[in-house]
Amino acid sequence: MDDLIPYSRQWIEEEDIAAVVEALRSDWLTTGPRVAAFEEAFAAAVGARYAVAVSSGTAALHLACLAAGIGPHTETITSPITFVATANAPLYCGSYPVFADVCDDTINLDPEQARARITARTCALLPVHFAGHACDMPALRSLADRHNLALIEDACHALGATTPEGTVGDCRYSDMTVFSTHAVKTVATGEGGIITTNRAALHDRLRLLRSHGITRDPDRLTTDEGGWYYEMQGLGFNYRLTDIQCALGQSQLQKLAAFLARRREIAARYDAAFRALPAIRLPVERDGYRSAWHLYVVRFPGIQARTRRWLFDRLRAAHLGVNVHYVPVYWQPYYRDNFGTPRGLCPTAERYYQEAISLPLYPRMTDAQVETVIATVRRVVEELKETQVCAA
Repeated sequence: MDDLIPYSRQWIEEEDIAAVVEALRSDWLTTGPRVAAFEEAFAAAVGARYAVAVSSGTAALHLACLAAGIGPHTETITSPITFVATANAPLYCGSYPVFADVCDDTINLDPEQARARITARTCALLPVHFAGHACDMPALRSLADRHNLALIEDACHALGATTPEGTVGDCRYSDMTVFSTHAVKTVATGEGGIITTNRAALHDRLRLLRSHGITRDPDRLTTDEGGWYYEMQGLGFNYRLTDIQCALGQSQLQKLAAFLARRREIAARYDAAFRALPAIRLPVERDGYRSAWHLYVVRFPGIQARTRRWLFDRLRAAHLGVNVHYVPVYWQPYYRDNFGTPRGLCPTAERYYQEAISLPLYPRMTDAQVETVIATVRRVVEELKETQVCAA
């Protein structure tokens, strides 16, 4: 539908196209100088010492788990309200993902619930900054230190988010932070991911793992047979990002502040418009936090499943590309069938899922589109009220 307002979309402008064309006309298409330039700019943007660009957010999660030493016969505690890649990444390393419940306000991993899930096999915490609002990282860092756990932030929603202590991605509380540059994210490279860290050893390990475990660095080689010589020093992957994509990413990164400002403006307009609707529970920002507003999720407390389905279908029929983020990961057939994860495991997460609908929010939205979303949601909520009155 040409008039569909999607829940998200990229914003590519002429300067982005020009940057990609310049890369195409250069001598480098795969891993070249634009990769290093993008990494340096990204690290500076979030306040980290190092950044490593890879082929997707999933690849970034996988490599971060490997670099942190997550391995077989261990457990990694994470959130059930996330895209499946978060939980799959420890599984790729042989670690069993353990799901802890979320906070009712932010839908982020609850530190107390995480603490209750720790066992002798727990090796890592993998919190998710859901929808762009940062987790309580000081509490999670304290928990990780108390139990000698690795701590990796899934910030795929949270580029540009801030906390009372700093910027998401500066790794002041974590070993590594993982970002996505997928097309629907704030800064887009098509597909892509970034890992930030402040530790040189992790930076070196990540760079090795993303390219087959191969190095040509003279300082790392065990011998030197000539200028052609290289060594495979670990079992790595082809998770490289290209110069073409990094040219786009660096161009997009220059507009990060403007993208964030527009997202926050739209979120504020939604807040003002929907605050008076008793049927809707709005998303929150805790004091001292600023969300990156990757998603704007409204909730309909106490709603029945069939009624949420009716709302969703009515909004879609009105050409709003609403969505639901996310089905609890452990409800997925793979997890249910292979690990026997039961319903009722994380009651707050399950209640959130049954109430949630994500509304369109992206920088390219026009004011007219924002007003269309507001008017349509109001109309459909009013229809719902009349329908329920008639049913009664």
